[in-house]
Amino acid sequence: MAGSTHTVTNQPPPLTGYDVFGTDQALADAVARHLDPELLDEARAELSGLGRAAGSAQVQEWAVQAEENPPRLHTHDRYGNRVDEVDFHPAWHRLLGKGVGAGLTAAWTRPGGHVRRAAGFVVWTQVDAGNCCPLSMTHAAVPALRADPELAAEWEPRLTSTIYDRELRPARLKAGALFGMGMTEKQGGSDVRANTTVATPLAEAGTYTLTGHKWFCSAPMSDGFLVLAQAASAEGEGGLTCFLVPRVLEDGSRNVFRLQRLKEKLGNRSNASGEVEFDGTWARRVGAEGRGVRTIIDMVAATRLDCVLGSAGLMRQAVAQAVHHCTHRTAFGGALVDKPLMRNVLADLALESEAATTLALRLAAACDDGGEQERALLRIALPAAKYWVTKRCTPLVVEAAECLGGNGYVEESGLPRLVRESPLNSIWEGAGNVQALDVLRVLRREPQALDAYLREVGKARGADHRLDAAIKGLLTELADLDGVEGRARRLAERFALVLQGALLVRFAPPEVADAFCAARLGGDGGAAFGTLPHSLDLAAIVERAAPRV
Repeated sequence: MAGSTHTVTNQPPPLTGYDVFGTDQALADAVARHLDPELLDEARAELSGLGRAAGSAQVQEWAVQAEENPPRLHTHDRYGNRVDEVDFHPAWHRLLGKGVGAGLTAAWTRPGGHVRRAAGFVVWTQVDAGNCCPLSMTHAAVPALRADPELAAEWEPRLTSTIYDRELRPARLKAGALFGMGMTEKQGGSDVRANTTVATPLAEAGTYTLTGHKWFCSAPMSDGFLVLAQAASAEGEGGLTCFLVPRVLEDGSRNVFRLQRLKEKLGNRSNASGEVEFDGTWARRVGAEGRGVRTIIDMVAATRLDCVLGSAGLMRQAVAQAVHHCTHRTAFGGALVDKPLMRNVLADLALESEAATTLALRLAAACDDGGEQERALLRIALPAAKYWVTKRCTPLVVEAAECLGGNGYVEESGLPRLVRESPLNSIWEGAGNVQALDVLRVLRREPQALDAYLREVGKARGADHRLDAAIKGLLTELADLDGVEGRARRLAERFALVLQGALLVRFAPPEVADAFCAARLGGDGGAAFGTLPHSLDLAAIVERAAPRV
């Protein structure tokens, strides 16, 4: 019997060696639904390849290494020269290289690109959300740069490249490039029109020098940055304007890009976020003077969608870990997954995750379509989805961690990393109030957006009485807009929930749609997860969410 006290029993095996994409039925179904049939086999093969990488023990170990060895700032070299470089662990570069190689910055270059990239982004977020930040910024910079065809011709082939080129060189010498973004300043926050960074025009048309600061600069190790500054124009136009700041100038010298410090963040630790000072920094104008918000708005829309996708990925990974644990863990004479109350919790979590994934991929499909009806739908559905899905991420991840008991509170489980990451997408690219107010702005100014939304949810009318009642209730709320700003969050929530319900009624298995409409629209669920009506087919919902290794 010697050594018997060290025998390990009743501990689930690691969730490794599986296809993160192929075992996510909701995600795989969405890809099949939104892609043309002739693209489907190729897309599935690519996504399963990325999914197998994401599910491998090796790549998961890289994610742990990148998290445990966060980036370090080097402001000067050994001789005292200012260098302003961010040093990353090799695991970070391996992860980022795989993300670039998988085309997560290349949605603009092929048919169905947004759906394919969206699915890949959901998969890759489950490995390490930190390296998804530069992938997102780079992807999102493309539509903003298209405001200047000359700049787009120079940079777009590099931004959409599948080659990860980490060396700091002039853009013309690089096979691939990454972009960051700097809008937020100390005094302004979300109110970017209060920015004080000044752009002074140079003799060469379209070129300026910048003087000022950015309180948050995303991905400060990138090759270029889109920033907002107040143009002090000789022509008297001026105003908030978008600029491209290259990290390295054409002659090979470093642009003035002074990294003052890196932020110490709650989560997202593998990724660098910095404070930057501009002092005579060379920049190229993108778009017209005074039209900075209009120029950069398409970039913001793309990164907001990535916030939805990223939260959907975090939710999916949390659910996968919880279901996996409960499938292999026994207690009180049976598997945890078969205990009625635990099954209720897992089914409720799975329901939330599938609703998030289904909505996120529908928005990506609207980006691929590009028609006026789909663009109008995005203008109201995207801020509503960004508000609601990112808000639901944190409570879901915390509940999933609890499914592991004390193990879920231990770093080795990976759940604490998900918990720390979970609030971030709600803050990035405009926090909750900004999204809710954007929904109101669209309602007031763009009736065609509401019409597009009602057409979309109307496709499911008559299929479920609770959904029909929810649509009617939303219309009633819209008929009374007195004091509407104070209840803007409520409206954004209802817009998102009704759209999720309509999509699930149309496309999800009956047990999933029935549970969602009962709990989220019909009032038959409680405030906490695990309060679904017991009469629902909860076992089928959990089975659908299981990650099969």
